[in-house]
Amino acid sequence: MERQKEEYIEIDLLRLLRALWKRGGTILLSALLCGAAGFGLAFWVIPPEYQASALLYVNNSSISVGSTSISLSDLSASQTLVDTYIAILQTRLTLNEVLERLDLDYDYEEFCEMIEAKAVNHTEIFEVTVTSRDPREAERVANTITVVLPSKIAQIVDGSSVRTVDYAVVPEKCHSPSITVCTLVGILAGALLSCGVVVAQELLDEQIHSEEELLQTYSLPVLAAVPDMLAPQAGQGYGSYHKEPEGKERL
Repeated sequence: MERQKEEYIEIDLLRLLRALWKRGGTILLSALLCGAAGFGLAFWVIPPEYQASALLYVNNSSISVGSTSISLSDLSASQTLVDTYIAILQTRLTLNEVLERLDLDYDYEEFCEMIEAKAVNHTEIFEVTVTSRDPREAERVANTITVVLPSKIAQIVDGSSVRTVDYAVVPEKCHSPSITVCTLVGILAGALLSCGVVVAQELLDEQIHSEEELLQTYSLPVLAAVPDMLAPQAGQGYGSYHKEPEGKERL
C-alpha cells in the first residue's frame, strides 16, 4: 500500500504580524465603526430597563424574644425559610394579587420574569428586585410585594413572618443597557472581525512575494528574475527621456 503523504501547513507569524500592521488603519476604522454601532444600539434602539429593590427579613418564631444566644440550628431554619418565602412569592396567587392592586396589564409568565428574589449573603434577609421599563412602575411593584407577601406567608406558614427592612425607591439610572459596555463590545468585535479577515486573506494567499519566501517555502534556487517593466524608475515617469553620457537623447 502506498503511504499517504501528510501535508503540513506552515504559518509565518511574522508575515501575519506585518500584514496586520500594514492594514492597521483599516482595522482601526472597522473597530471605530462597530463601536459607534454599539453605542447607537444602546442609546437609541435598545429600550432602557430600570430596577428597584426591597429588603425583607425572615422572622423565625422559634427564636425567643430577648434571647441572648441564637443557635446555628435557629439560623439554619431561618435561612431555609428564605427559599420557602421566595417560592411563595413566585406563585400565581401572590403575583396575581399584586397585579390586581396595581391594575397592571401583564400576564403571569411575563410578570414573573420581571421579579427576582435571592438571599443576601446567605443571611435571613432576602432581596426582591423588580425590573421594568418604567422606573416608577418598578418601585410600585417592589413596595406592593412588601405588603402582599407577608399576608400570604401568614396564611400558609405557621409560626413565621416577614418584616420589611428597606423599601424600594424610584431608580434614577437605568440598569441596562450599559452604553459603555455596548461600545467596548462593538470596538472589540470590529477589531477581531477585521483581524480575522486579514489573517484569512494571508493564509489563502498562494502567491510568491519575494525570493526569500520561495527559498524558505520550497527550497528552490532562484535562476532568474523578470523585472517589472511597467514600473517607472525613481525620478522618471512613463514616456520620459533618458540622456546618454554623450549628450544624446533617446526615448
